[in-house]
Amino acid sequence: MTTVPHESTLTRDPQIIELLPAQGDWSEDAYLWLTDYTQRLVEYSDGRIEVLPMPTDLHQSVAAVVFVLLAAYFQPRGGKVLFAPLRVRLLSRRFREPDLVVLAALDDPRRENRFWHGADLVVEVVSEDDPDRDWIIKRHEYAEAGIPEYWIVDPRDETVTVLTLDGCAYREHGRFARGQTATSVRFDGLAAPVADIFDAG
Repeated sequence: MTTVPHESTLTRDPQIIELLPAQGDWSEDAYLWLTDYTQRLVEYSDGRIEVLPMPTDLHQSVAAVVFVLLAAYFQPRGGKVLFAPLRVRLLSRRFREPDLVVLAALDDPRRENRFWHGADLVVEVVSEDDPDRDWIIKRHEYAEAGIPEYWIVDPRDETVTVLTLDGCAYREHGRFARGQTATSVRFDGLAAPVADIFDAG
């Protein structure tokens, strides 16, 4: 039986690090192996791994409120809501770990134990280190993967932007600010008061 090094060994042993693939040479299997044995958020795109920054108190507080709102809507209707870290396979050679991820049905065949194959709704809370990752890169990737709805929660200006899939790209359903309620296109009755989300921070 093969013994896999513990995360502390992976990060502190230079001999182990030397054996890891170079950027651009990572396979899906190597990425899955790495993320099985680390507590860091790590995403994968076309042979490269991306180590995400540690979430802040504000980031997690905002994500927690949105999780509660989504769970209150989807769980009574037989859906599943989870939070990062959970790997979501988008297309060949691409995995992301959305802040929140939803399947509308528990028995959806895309739901596997090790990772999900897509989702019905994803939510990203924008991180200050690289806002374009959520606003541009992931917007394109989630649309390309056919995820019907994408919410971008941005603490910088306290807005919630709801994007709905229109063909192969997202169109903006609305950008909602304090005093407004963010609403879903795909899920009737799903709504989130913006002030409630950001007051948690």
